[in-house]
Amino acid sequence: MRYAGVVVDISGGKLDRIFTYRIPDELEGQVEVGSQVEAPFGKGNRRITAFVVEITDTCACDAAQVKDILGLSPRGVAVESHLIQLAWWMKEEYGSSMLQALKTVMPVKRTVAPVRYRHIRLQIDEAEAQSFAKKLSPARNAAQLRLLEALLADGRLPYETATGRLHIGASTIRSLREKGIIEVEEETAYRNPVRIKASEGKAVELNEEQRRAAETILRDDAEGIHGAYLLYGVTGSGKTEVYMELIDHMLRTGRQVIVLIPEIALTYQTVMRFYRRFGDKVSILHSRMSEGERYDQFVRAKKGEIQIMVGPRSALFTPFTHLGLIIIDEEQESSYKSELSPRYHAVGVAEKRASMTGASVVLGSATPSLDSFYRCQDGRYKLLTLSRRAVKEASLPSVEIVDLREELVKGNKSIISLRLANLLEERLNRGEQSILFLNRRGFSGFVSCRSCGEALKCPHCDVSLTLHRGGRLVCHYCGFETGLPRVCPSCGSRYIAGFGIGTQKVEAMVAEQFPQARILRMDADTTARKGGHEAILSAFADRKADILIGTQMIVKGHDFPQVTLVGILAADLSLRSPSYDAAEKTFQLLTQAAGRAGRDRLPGQVVIQTYSPEHYSIRLAAAQDYDSFYGEELAYRQMLHYPPVYAMMTVLLSSKDEQAAERAARACGNLVERYIERWKESGAPERFKDNTGMAAKEPELIGPCDAAVSKINDIYRKTLYIRHVDRRVLVTIKDGLESLTAWREEKAGVSVQYDISR
Repeated sequence: MRYAGVVVDISGGKLDRIFTYRIPDELEGQVEVGSQVEAPFGKGNRRITAFVVEITDTCACDAAQVKDILGLSPRGVAVESHLIQLAWWMKEEYGSSMLQALKTVMPVKRTVAPVRYRHIRLQIDEAEAQSFAKKLSPARNAAQLRLLEALLADGRLPYETATGRLHIGASTIRSLREKGIIEVEEETAYRNPVRIKASEGKAVELNEEQRRAAETILRDDAEGIHGAYLLYGVTGSGKTEVYMELIDHMLRTGRQVIVLIPEIALTYQTVMRFYRRFGDKVSILHSRMSEGERYDQFVRAKKGEIQIMVGPRSALFTPFTHLGLIIIDEEQESSYKSELSPRYHAVGVAEKRASMTGASVVLGSATPSLDSFYRCQDGRYKLLTLSRRAVKEASLPSVEIVDLREELVKGNKSIISLRLANLLEERLNRGEQSILFLNRRGFSGFVSCRSCGEALKCPHCDVSLTLHRGGRLVCHYCGFETGLPRVCPSCGSRYIAGFGIGTQKVEAMVAEQFPQARILRMDADTTARKGGHEAILSAFADRKADILIGTQMIVKGHDFPQVTLVGILAADLSLRSPSYDAAEKTFQLLTQAAGRAGRDRLPGQVVIQTYSPEHYSIRLAAAQDYDSFYGEELAYRQMLHYPPVYAMMTVLLSSKDEQAAERAARACGNLVERYIERWKESGAPERFKDNTGMAAKEPELIGPCDAAVSKINDIYRKTLYIRHVDRRVLVTIKDGLESLTAWREEKAGVSVQYDISR
């Protein structure tokens, strides 16, 4: 007898374990690790779906009590066994149920009916067919004669053409088949989401820096060294050419590649470049595709019909069997972090999957995350640098900062500064293109003064206070609260209010100021429909517009040779978000936005409009000086005990009952406090060292307090923050909290999520 360990497709703390079922003889060889099956469950033997996570020859429980699997799920999709192991690791590492982890590693959840095409062809040679036709009566066998004449002319005929244009009935086709005259062939046609006309692409000759970076990785690969690499290159330095050189090597050695990109908006240009080089070996996988398109790419990947998968976070779980390389472009982007349980980071999961399959991971960025650059400094990643733009005539754009406080003094209340307006006019007159970027990333209702530009900040944390209803200003890291002041605490001005503006308003203002301009807007509204991103980007690339207005989706990875001006409207918005990494995100966005200008032979110019021209993130972004920014920002993180120097875990508790959420949060806080006390008494600090080699201090607990958004859809949310230099300590605390919260979830309707930094 063989037995299957399964995870049932039912939510609930008590059900988050492996159940044993017997594999009946008729299913032997069909049920495998990764299969979806149907099985009887509970006293009433309710038919449920389950996922097979292990198969054994022994039964650890009473075999007489074990039930039989009923069959394979008719709409289920099997995943590779190593993806099941990856799901288990994600469950343990990030805190979730096994069911949640399994559904995460299955970007395609069910089968979809294939598209099938039928063709009719002769089963006998041409002479025999002509001889047979002569024996047929034109009066009684007209339909058979028409079909034979068509097949003698074309050799092969679509079934729909025969039954449609030639008016041949199914009985006629069946009769000729039975006589052995013709044969009906059926083939499956895969839905192809890549609607790009193939063209012969040539390998680009790499410059010295690009070649050195590629050779370092390939040399390690040849020696069996499969690690993680950070490809740090200025905007326009040709990181994609390095990726393609690495991919070419992987394909020649029979291995497959996953290329992750942070936004669906980047799919169009990225896939175009890869498709021109590698043809139909490339496919894509993302949430905007139909179920049929997604399923077909899944099947093609499992069959080995494609070797390169491009897409956002979910493409990481493509079921490749010979994975050799995972590339994560723009690795600093927050979209690589899942907002649902398990709250995994794609970089961490990519490293784990690579270690399981003997693959390498390459992270690419012009503005690396502090986490990744920190790992380069301590030796966990290997740093590879591209210091100049790939196009010889191209140079980094000139950048100037416009102080919006001075614009107000001049009487200009428009979102477009006088300097930017003049430069836009110049570009329109010269027939060049411009991009206007509205920096809304992380916007969360901050309050600032229009006179001095100061945002109201928490006195205990280096984050902005968030404006709540009723005029409350709250810090979402330490819980500090205060009322909304009538005047600015810094300069006494009465011009103090919440700040916000949308892309539609910007579009209307630009259209009014420049009526001759052709304008495209790219945001969540204009790209809501399938193909919206591609339509806008291709129109702009074809120079059907002079100005492209949008949010962060327009400043990542796009390459428009005619763009010579980038205007950054309100650089402060992301800077004022209530997050410890606000300065880092601001620096990255501004640098990426500036990098869209002057990528070809035409010189580029960038205007950064801000109320905080003296802030180091804005000043150093204008100078394109990442190294200085890294040093200054890391000093703050070290002083305030934030990642990457310290690891941090956020525990989010949610309930429809506010008191239940409050009690659960306090219970979690009490458990962590007891753990900290035992830590200090046990001598544990000597077993963990900080980055200076000193004995680590005890974990730090902040909270419990209200979450950043304390209520969503009548669900109350409470949080705790725990920090420590060693991430393993936080995972241990998470394990202890899981045993406590399993009871809380069941009794009080409190759900718990864990979010642990990289």
